[in-house]
Formats: sequence, structure tokens, C-alpha cells
Amino acid sequence: MGETLEQRVRAALRQVRDPASGRDVVEAGMVDGLAVRDGMVQFAIQVPRERARDSEPLRAAAEAAAAAVPGVLSATVVLTAHRAEPPKPAAPAPAAGKAAPGPGGKAAPGQGPMLLPEVGAIVAVASGKGGVGKSTTAVNLAVALASQGLRVGLLDADIYGPSLPQMLGTRERPRAEQGRIIPLQRWGLKAMSIGFLVEEETPMIWRGPMVMGALEQLMGQVEWGALDIMIVDMPPGTGDAQLTMSQRVPLAGAVIVSTPQDVALIDARRGVKMFERVGVPVLGIVENMSFYCCPNCGHREELFGHGGAKAEAERLGVEFLGELPLKLAIRELADAGTPIVAARPETEEAKSYQRIAARLRAKLAERAGAQAGPRIVIE
Repeated sequence: MGETLEQRVRAALRQVRDPASGRDVVEAGMVDGLAVRDGMVQFAIQVPRERARDSEPLRAAAEAAAAAVPGVLSATVVLTAHRAEPPKPAAPAPAAGKAAPGPGGKAAPGQGPMLLPEVGAIVAVASGKGGVGKSTTAVNLAVALASQGLRVGLLDADIYGPSLPQMLGTRERPRAEQGRIIPLQRWGLKAMSIGFLVEEETPMIWRGPMVMGALEQLMGQVEWGALDIMIVDMPPGTGDAQLTMSQRVPLAGAVIVSTPQDVALIDARRGVKMFERVGVPVLGIVENMSFYCCPNCGHREELFGHGGAKAEAERLGVEFLGELPLKLAIRELADAGTPIVAARPETEEAKSYQRIAARLRAKLAERAGAQAGPRIVIE
């Protein structure tokens, strides 16, 4: 009986040597989560955390070796870093009235320093469910902030369903310099997505740890440089990506996107509660698809109801940041890779994004001022 494709891939990986140990990556136990399906190969290379920054050549060599195997249509490899914890004496129990260390604001125990230290503020744009226009909102808010003179990064944290390549209108592959990935620049933004690194129709058939490893790689191994703000387009729901973001970067806050109908608001409520539980402030709620405007006559129709997100924001005690219309031009321009804020800044819908972006910027400045404490002025 002939070898299976997975066996041939493993044989090819035995030719890839780990420079630190001198052993091949299979023998060294560095290949994790190898999945082979319909000619598509996906796996992770595990390295110690202290070697993560210098292990991009090893990752690339493993990916090239797998891709060269006859029968393999595509190969996708990510780095995941781990650190062995030395034995520690039992920690004393927390004093009464004090919570034990946890997620939100500081890295979880054993996970190393916080990522993205050169970014002034990191804001997650999230939703409790898919299909509410979260990615369109994230992209247009990022472009709006860039048009206001800020240095803006845009990170696609949706590993399973990346949408930035389509919405930014580019399939360009990022280049690497000295083991660091250089983000793409588009519409005044620095942008990165797993969609820039894999073929368009490649499904990411990964378990949770691989997803978290890929997300950490997009944050920690990309040369983002100094940024005023980073907008993170989160996947829908309250899962691994949300937990990873809350533990590994100092999130300044989250913006929840919802539509007006009750079924979306229930999920938006879960999103608010999730961020509150992990210590991330909710900066506000945006109501998307708030009303429909006929492209011919301008007639307004509230297809999904109206004002539900505003009422929910008031009930939850968070700010209502604004409403956005369901308008054909927004969808058409997003599909064409030209965000409406960049393509038609004079339109009312583009101005709506600009107003929400300005309010978001003001809230971040207010929070930064409050954390800095009072300022004493002597005249």
C-alpha cells in the first residue's frame, strides 16, 4: 500500500532541521496539528517563546518543504510559541477582597509581555453574531481615523473568515524583512490579515490553539511600528480570539456593532458582558443597517426596526455612538475594495462614519486623561 499524503508530508518535514537542536522538526516534536485535506496542508511549528522572533526562516522552510510534496495544492504554516514554566512554590492566597490575577489589562500568567507596545490605543470592533456589518464598520472607522491625521493600523483577527483582502481591494502578499512581516499599506492604513498569507479559497481547518498562535503571530511578528491607534476587526462571538486579545494586548476598549432587531441585540448584549468580564471597557454601541435608503428616490424605510441598539446601550449603561444606514453604495464599494469613507467622503453615510470615528477618538482621549490624573497648573 502506498504512502498517504500526510505520510509524505511528514517525510518531507524530516528534511527540515531546527538550527537550535540540530534535529529535524518532526523528531524534535515541533510539528503540531498537522491537517491534510483535499490537497491542503495546515500545521503549526512550535518553538520556545524566546525564539519566536528569530524562527520565521524555520517556519518558511517547513512551509516550502510541505508545499513541494507532490499532491499538495497549498501549505499554510504558522508559528506558535510556548514557554515551559519552572516549578514554583505555591503562591499565597489573595487577601480578602482582592481578586486573583486574570485577563484584561495585564498578560495572563506565563504568557510573556504584552504585545504591540508601540500602539497608542487598541480598539476591538466586535459583534455578538455574524452578518451585522462589523467588518465594513471596522474598515470605514479605520479609514476615517486615518483621514483625521492619525497613524492607524487595521488588524483582521478573524482567522476562519478573513475579509480585509476583499474590503481593502488587494491580494498582495506581504514581504518579510529580517524575520519580520511588513504590513500592507492601503487607504492610509497599515493592514494585516491571515487572508494576505493564504490562498483566497483555503479554509482554515484549525483547532483553538492554532488560531491563537496565528493571531499572536499577526500581532507580535508584524512590523507595525509606532501607531496612534489600531482597529481590530474581531470575529463574531465570544471565543478564543476575544480571549487572546484581552490577555495579550492592552485593549483600550471595544466597540460593539449590532443591527436593530431583537435577535442581534441579544448577541450584542453577550458581547458587552464578555468584554466587561475580562476587564475591557466597552466604548459604545453602533447600530448598523439602522434604516434603508432607496438609491433612486431617497425614501427611508426601517426594515429591521429602528433605535433598538440605542435603547440597549441606555439599558446597559454604555454610550450609543451612532447609527449607520443600509445603503447599496456602502455594500458595493466594500465589495470593490474601496471603503465609502475614502471613495465618497462627501456622502452622508461617509460623514456618519466620520462622526463615530471622531467620537471614538474623543472617548479615548478622555479615558487617557482620566488615567493620567489631574493636572496642576501654576500661573
